[in-house]
Amino acid sequence: MPDDRAIAPTAARDYERIARAIGYVAGSAARRPSLEEIAAAVHTSPFHLQRLFTRWAGVSPAQFLRALTLAHAREALAAAPSILDAAYDAGLSGPGRLHDLFVALDGVTPGEAKALGAGLTIRWGVHESPFGAFIAGTTTRGLCALEFLAPGAGEAEARALLRERWQAATLVRDPAATEAACAPLSLPGTFDARQPIRVWARGTNFQLQVWRALLRLPEGALASYADIAAAVGRPRAVRAVASAIAANPVAWLIPCHRVIRSTGAVATPYRWGTPRKLALVGWEQARRQPAASPSTSCME
Repeated sequence: MPDDRAIAPTAARDYERIARAIGYVAGSAARRPSLEEIAAAVHTSPFHLQRLFTRWAGVSPAQFLRALTLAHAREALAAAPSILDAAYDAGLSGPGRLHDLFVALDGVTPGEAKALGAGLTIRWGVHESPFGAFIAGTTTRGLCALEFLAPGAGEAEARALLRERWQAATLVRDPAATEAACAPLSLPGTFDARQPIRVWARGTNFQLQVWRALLRLPEGALASYADIAAAVGRPRAVRAVASAIAANPVAWLIPCHRVIRSTGAVATPYRWGTPRKLALVGWEQARRQPAASPSTSCME
């Protein structure tokens, strides 16, 4: 029997404290909180918060949080159409094709979707990442699920998430089988093009189109819902695109966190929690920035 202990190794513990800091900043950005204020809100010292961010993200809190400002997000959005155009027009040599070289996405057939996994064996495991614990489910045809877990969740809650989507499947706890899905989440950006990760996703044709468009956004890029709608040839279907993005069954590898509002607001609703979306976006954006000089305000 699988045990139900909470998943809380070092990376997950770091993320939980970082998430609280990010949540505090998101709720008080207008006041431009200082490092000291943020540290007090998460019950640590400024020194330890600085060290925690550096260990977790490789950058200072000031650099990380600067990546979440409206001005920075708007700059990234301005580049989105050309990135997506390059992805569609330039084939495998296009700069926007970097991510989908490493993630191969296939859809289930209508009959397979209707069967809800009947006759299918899904091997699953719970693993850690810099963005918290997650469950991965895999089949002989590829990864079928990757869901971040709520803080303190155990394996029973994780298994229930998988069961919601694949109600009739046989679920077998086998973390060794899902280890391949864990490697990219342990060190974002470390893919092997010779062995792309296969994703076997359950969704409509339209949803699959949207998810494939997301795969054309390289790490550190941001796009609006309207950008994605235009990329799939449905510029008026912004709401339908938003719904498809929200239904993404594979966190991070299909990078729905890279889609934000056209205003540049990054803290938009996210299936796995707004602080986690901000963590994912900030991580990717901040690591593309040059080193910044120290500052007492984290929002400068």
